[in-house]
Amino acid sequence: MKAAIYPGSFDPVTYGHLDIIRRASEIFDELTVSVLNNKTKTPLFSVEERVKMLEEATRDLPNVTIDSFSGLLIDYAARKDIHVAIRGLRAITDFEYELQIAQTNRKFSDGKLDTVFLTTSLEYAYLSSSTVKEIASFNGDISECVPDFVGRLLYKKYNEIGAGNEQ
Repeated sequence: MKAAIYPGSFDPVTYGHLDIIRRASEIFDELTVSVLNNKTKTPLFSVEERVKMLEEATRDLPNVTIDSFSGLLIDYAARKDIHVAIRGLRAITDFEYELQIAQTNRKFSDGKLDTVFLTTSLEYAYLSSSTVKEIASFNGDISECVPDFVGRLLYKKYNEIGAGNEQ
C-alpha cells in the first residue's frame, strides 16, 4: 500500500491546498494531511482549529486522514512509516525553496523520505494562505479562495481580534 504525507501550516486551508489533497489522494492509497505546529510562526488559527477545518474540507475523501505534528518531518514520517512527502508548487520561485527542503529531508532520513511535487492547477496558482488572510482582514471577498465555512471562520476570527475593517 502506498502512503504519503502532505505537511503544511494550512492557516487556513485554501482551494489550492484542497486541489493538491484531492489529486494526491487519487495517486496514493493513503494520504495523511498533517498540520505542522511551527513554533517559529504565529498562526491565526490554532492547530486544533486547522485540523478541524481540514477534516471538514476533506470529509468526502475516504483515504485522507488529518493529523498534526511538531518537530522534523523526517521524524514524523519515520514514526508513521511513510516514505513520501507531497509538496505543492505554484511557481518556479517555490521550486528552489522546496527542492532544498526535499534534498535535506532525503539526506537526513538516510534516503527514506522522498518528495513528490504536484504543480498547483492554474486556477489556484495565485493563492496563498497569507494573501487570503490579508484580504479577509479587510473584509474582502475570499469566496473564490476558500470553502464557505472557512471564509466564515476567517471573518469571525478577524472580527474577534478587530483587525482591518478600515474600508
